[in-house]
Amino acid sequence: MKTLARRTVVGLLAHIGRTAETVARHAGEMTLLTWRVAAATVTGRVALRDVLGQLHSIGVGSIPLVAVTAVLSGVVTSQQGGYQFTSSIPLYVLGSVVTSSVVLELGPVMTSFVLIGRVGARITAELGTMKVSEQIDALHSLGRDPVSVLAAPRIIAGTIATPLLVGLADGIGVFAGLVAARFAVGLGPDSFLYGARLYWHSWDLLYSISKGLVFGFIIPLISVHMGFGTRGGAEGVGRATTAAVVFMIITVLVLDATFPPLFLN
Repeated sequence: MKTLARRTVVGLLAHIGRTAETVARHAGEMTLLTWRVAAATVTGRVALRDVLGQLHSIGVGSIPLVAVTAVLSGVVTSQQGGYQFTSSIPLYVLGSVVTSSVVLELGPVMTSFVLIGRVGARITAELGTMKVSEQIDALHSLGRDPVSVLAAPRIIAGTIATPLLVGLADGIGVFAGLVAARFAVGLGPDSFLYGARLYWHSWDLLYSISKGLVFGFIIPLISVHMGFGTRGGAEGVGRATTAAVVFMIITVLVLDATFPPLFLN
């Protein structure tokens, strides 16, 4: 019995140690990648054409899906908020509930999830395929830096495009909530906007955009890092893509949980 308990404890500690080692290794490699991207950007080794191409792919290409997600977020929040309100709560407060929920939380987080599925997975698979097919090694042999050619344009474009997409999602989500409140509980636009203005803080929008800025940087950073580290052919590309998606979702949720104590208190 004691031997079994000892083996269990040793196995648990070994698993924790391996996990900590993996996390530390990924953190160190991503820090180094961030430094190399910053150096390539400052020294002007990143082509503007590449950045614009990635901006179109990440930003413009994501608008339809972000808009649909924002509409559904606003409608569901408005309907559920109206359902849970009782006669003791003024109905115009629903405007504040919808606005705060969409701007502070749903807009940034749902937009980041859209980008993880649409952009993050694509970048990892794309770069992972280039890695296992030795195309990245070919860039090295031609004297071109893969960081300035492949990594930096994607990370820069993601950092620029995501806050803009979050702002768009905030506006669409609030408008969808306003329309849904009219049909769900009979709350007119004037009363909805009155409630939204009554509890509105000017910092809220900046808070939302700041989330978009952080998420827009971390999503392509993780994608590029996991793509560059792909090993093992087509199967390795699949494993790297899956691991990258899980890694990005967990990172976004952890960062989202750290924002309120840091910036709302």
